[in-house]
Amino acid sequence: MSVAANLSASRKMVQQLRCELDIKRPKVSQAATDLKQFCLQNAQHDPLLTGIHPNTNPFRPAKPCLLL
Repeated sequence: MSVAANLSASRKMVQQLRCELDIKRPKVSQAATDLKQFCLQNAQHDPLLTGIHPNTNPFRPAKPCLLL
């Protein structure tokens, strides 16, 4: 890589880092609390936790055809 290309790449990286510096980020503890609250509020709608009713299950085994 030439010196000019290296300098250009470094300038782009510095510009990107300056843009990212202004991004407001939540604290991890606050994000974890919010995520836990969201999961608890929506647990009753989660089919992995509540199960899928057999009549509405799109992946149920196919029934054999009786028209033969």
